[in-house]
Amino acid sequence: MGTTIIAISNQKGGVGKSTTAYNLGACLALKHDKKVLLVDFDPQANLSEYLKYEQDGNPTMTQLIMSLYTGNPLTAGTVQQAIHHNETAGVDYIPSDINLANAETLMVTMISKEYILRKVLSEDVISGYDFVLIDCLPSLGTLLINALTAADRVLIPVQTQKFSMDGLQSLEALTQLVRVNTNPKLNLIGVLPTMVDRTKVSRTAMDTLNEKYGAMLFTTSISKSVEAAKSSENGTPLCLTGHRIGKEYDELALEVLSRC
Repeated sequence: MGTTIIAISNQKGGVGKSTTAYNLGACLALKHDKKVLLVDFDPQANLSEYLKYEQDGNPTMTQLIMSLYTGNPLTAGTVQQAIHHNETAGVDYIPSDINLANAETLMVTMISKEYILRKVLSEDVISGYDFVLIDCLPSLGTLLINALTAADRVLIPVQTQKFSMDGLQSLEALTQLVRVNTNPKLNLIGVLPTMVDRTKVSRTAMDTLNEKYGAMLFTTSISKSVEAAKSSENGTPLCLTGHRIGKEYDELALEVLSRC
């Protein structure tokens, strides 16, 4: 198997994108011996915080994009300078920062603006990885179009609460546009129910998702748990905690492996 690039996307915030990127990546690396690169492609930089990133003078995703904007060649060596390693999770990552929002504004004026992230994630950069997981921002703008253009598959976390389906139709429409215009290989790997609890609202949302997505709905669902917040605070992958939610992420990793 070559490298599989998965964009983790939902235009709604607070559905567990960064938590899923971190914990799925950690499970693939620690439990299944996969080489994983996480890409923080969100100006909020929650994933970078999860990974305990501290500025060290090396480029972030913002600087890589700005290099292309100013017309400088972006070599694999430059991108590799931006790659950090998190020992606890066993993954490599490219961090983000708040200035990525400014970079997105400038990207709109660039030639072939949809392909910028693909240039960053060149074959020379990603060939040594089994998986590249892109943590997308909650938006349908230029950054998301770049992530979808660079990806092989899309994973959609959906919070099983009221209004959980809001925006999914717009995301599906954008995915179809990307498939037709910039990335014909793009496909949905699955829809992941998150923050599942025993309430009637959650059960109704699960029924709606099952009816809409059928086999594309992951069998695994992620429970609502304070352990997720604790994990993000201390940077410990949930699969190392022995908690139920950690086992759920490992089950998700197995499903992802079976679908790739």
